[in-house]
Amino acid sequence: MSVFPAQPPSADLVLVGGGHAHAQVLRRWMMKPLPGVRLSVVVDRCEAIYSGMVPGFVAGDYAPEQLQIDLVPLARRARARVILAAATRLVPERKRIELEGRAPIGYDVASLDVGSTVRGLDLPGVLDHTLPTRPIRAFVDRLDQLATSLPEAPRVALVGGGAAGVELAFTLDARLRAAGCSPVLSLVNDTEAILPGSGAGLRRRAERALADRGIRVLGGRRVSRVEARALVFGDGEKEGVDLVVWATGAAPVAVIESSDLPKDEGGFVRTTRTYQVEGQEDLFAVGDCAAPVDHPWVTKAGVYAVRAGPVLDENLRARLAGGRLRAARPQRDFLALLNLGGRRALGGKWGLAAEGTAVWRLKDWIDRRFMARFQVLGPRGELAPEFPTPEDMGMEEMPCGGCAAKIGASPLERALARLETPVPDPSVVLGLDQPDDAAAFRTPAGDVVLATVDGFRAFTDDPWWVGRVAAINALSDVYAKGGRPRHALAMVTVPDEPAERAEETLYQVLAGLRAALDPLAVTLVGGHSTVGLELFVGLAITGDAEGAPLPLGRLVPGDALILTAPLGTGVVLAADMQGRARGVWLEAALAHMAHDNRHAGEVALRCGARAATDVSGFGLAGHLGEMLGAAGQGAVLQLGSLPSLPGALELLSQGQRSHYHEQNAEGRKGIAWRGHGSEPAAELLFDPQTSGGLLIAFSPERADEALAALHRGGDPRAARIGSVLPRAEGGTALSGES
Repeated sequence: MSVFPAQPPSADLVLVGGGHAHAQVLRRWMMKPLPGVRLSVVVDRCEAIYSGMVPGFVAGDYAPEQLQIDLVPLARRARARVILAAATRLVPERKRIELEGRAPIGYDVASLDVGSTVRGLDLPGVLDHTLPTRPIRAFVDRLDQLATSLPEAPRVALVGGGAAGVELAFTLDARLRAAGCSPVLSLVNDTEAILPGSGAGLRRRAERALADRGIRVLGGRRVSRVEARALVFGDGEKEGVDLVVWATGAAPVAVIESSDLPKDEGGFVRTTRTYQVEGQEDLFAVGDCAAPVDHPWVTKAGVYAVRAGPVLDENLRARLAGGRLRAARPQRDFLALLNLGGRRALGGKWGLAAEGTAVWRLKDWIDRRFMARFQVLGPRGELAPEFPTPEDMGMEEMPCGGCAAKIGASPLERALARLETPVPDPSVVLGLDQPDDAAAFRTPAGDVVLATVDGFRAFTDDPWWVGRVAAINALSDVYAKGGRPRHALAMVTVPDEPAERAEETLYQVLAGLRAALDPLAVTLVGGHSTVGLELFVGLAITGDAEGAPLPLGRLVPGDALILTAPLGTGVVLAADMQGRARGVWLEAALAHMAHDNRHAGEVALRCGARAATDVSGFGLAGHLGEMLGAAGQGAVLQLGSLPSLPGALELLSQGQRSHYHEQNAEGRKGIAWRGHGSEPAAELLFDPQTSGGLLIAFSPERADEALAALHRGGDPRAARIGSVLPRAEGGTALSGES
């Protein structure tokens, strides 16, 4: 069941950032998409942290994964495209969003929900000697490491007297005491009063609770710089510290600072009652990055972003459909809940305040209920019972793309066998008479030229990634022969869509190709484009070879088999198409597919490889079978040594398969299993790989040297997975051991 749209869109809606309001928009589009609109979400991290539960995490109430909204499966359920890149600048007059490390994208309507950072990061020593509370992801990741390195009686300063600083003072105190420490905490504030903007009752209760816990409040103290073990105030006085948590007021993030948008005196985007950016009918902004001009009393509190979600969704739809937009009416007085640690909380509304375990239970119930609406998958990729299956949602079924869309090895071999013998050509070094990863021929001057052609249908709905990975994948055929690719020709089929959108798709593909080719000094010299039913990207690559190309099948019994990269792209990409892959799994798969095999090919040459091939659509078993068949040998593999991508084994154990997995698994009949041949590690053998690593055979004497060189030079997951054996009687080509 595919999350990719079957019909070309007529409009592009882009959500920049994964804040609380955008998470709600994604959920609402999951239940009710708008026909003709392509929804995209641009995020630099696939997991968003729910700020309301961060103090509970600090107190030890929640595990890190309980704070996380995995935006990738949520977006896939909304049939949304995911752009995993940081937005660096918006250009509203051109309706473009510039992205870090890749080509910009366009929009018809866009929304900003990118949060904020904290003020004062530019003060001397703050970045070097403090733990800022934002970005929240970085704060959560670093807290455990820093907290466990403190002495038994640590001096801890929380800089900032707002809700964030006060909550963290309570919860960090509770965490450290639970760990056996006796902390000395100070809450440093540049004004005399804490919790500005809160009711008097809530403030008095908080002040009393701080005093009861022995947490000092240093009011009216402005920090001028931070040293390794001290805060330095404006009057020159110093306060000794072991840990500083920087929880000052909100400041705009980089993408807001760099964009030419109307802003208030604090640098936040000025917005109207409909959440539209002033003067920009097609650009919206919500959450901490926005400054509502008609509601200047709205604070940078998560509750406003949460409550903005439904109105934002309604107005985005109205803008796209030409309807009337709704004016937001933020509440002046909302239920404020502060975690005090120890499973106690403080709450305030309408000037009244209460504290205790019952208030904590209320906060816990509200937070857990909110998160349950967005956490599509569990830690192992299992579907949460609250969400419908892709089948129940009527997602369109579609075969996998990438190298998982190859014709099977057997039909290919039979088709080639039916051809007449080619006319002899003395210039051909490698051709149809001895199939290999790349062809090779000699020029009249005697130089050896390597040539290959490769391509596939889109494996994702992001054409930039399709282009980049298609290039890396095609280059691998030349690297597997020990060659150096030099020139590339592209063949791109774009979907049949209006000219402007076809141009954008082609631009994104070509930009992705260049992002892969240029750093490797491979020149894109031309190509051809055409229109078809779906996106297809192919490349013809030519390159040089110093000496004879590395053979496919010159194996000797005893040779060590080394795989240079992990397996699992087929199953992860298949799961992503169904909204069943966790975001971190997709991130790892994309990073893997974008990693080129240049260094692996160099090591193969330098360490005297006997033979090499790249691992792609036929899976490890299929490509190893080609090597063994050409050499007339067998092999034994240690399944426990097979490197795998994050999530691959979990998905295989749940029965998830790439569309072409079973086609590859016909090779089971050539395998003699010494153990269980149905375990997930065994299934890795048949998983079709897109832009996989190299499989290289080295003599036993050179194997350790080669493996160490691979690890040093950028292939840390390279592993020795088995060895070559004499072919067994009866024709068994391969055996597998657990």
